[in-house]
Amino acid sequence: MESAGSIQNGGEILLSTAYFPPIEYFSAIAHARTAWVEGEESYLKQSYRTRCHIYAAGGRETLQVPVCHGPSKLIRDIRIDYTHPWLHRHTIAIKSAYGASPFFMYYWDDIERLLHQGHKYLFDLNMDLTRHLISVLGISTPVESTSEFCAEWRGEDLRGAIHPKRKCPSLYERHVSDKPYYQVFSDRAGFIPNLSILDLVFHEGPESADYL
Repeated sequence: MESAGSIQNGGEILLSTAYFPPIEYFSAIAHARTAWVEGEESYLKQSYRTRCHIYAAGGRETLQVPVCHGPSKLIRDIRIDYTHPWLHRHTIAIKSAYGASPFFMYYWDDIERLLHQGHKYLFDLNMDLTRHLISVLGISTPVESTSEFCAEWRGEDLRGAIHPKRKCPSLYERHVSDKPYYQVFSDRAGFIPNLSILDLVFHEGPESADYL
């Protein structure tokens, strides 16, 4: 298996599912010929599978989707726990963070509609949100899900490379530009790179693809 930093444009990549993934996730997709999302892996806690980071008035804020832990640990079988008011909290947090951003009003309604469709499974929610945002960004790379666990991958395996608790320097440097763009609260805490793709889309709008 090659290192994450050796990604070549036009290749096939394998990612873990993610909730409103970070900018580097979408940049990796944009530079691939085909992107696959692992649908048969075991669920792992404290990853982008259930969380994202946004830029709130107080700085970086984590939004996390609660899940039900049943007998199956397969990511496809992980159910969203609606007994917690997470959906209301996330909606309010995103509106508070980005309501004043230049392109919020152009993109939020469709995103909110997807959020409130009542997805039963985390994987389905993540895939619908990711595919919608790929369309918004104008990325032409097809994104598919695997039907069996890939112990060995024919392309570039990024399942462990994009993680909120650690950074793979070569992957980060290749797929995320630290060149600042306008952020609503940057006058308070400075520029924060590699947040959820929502941060880029709401601030940069049609220019987001160029940043990637």
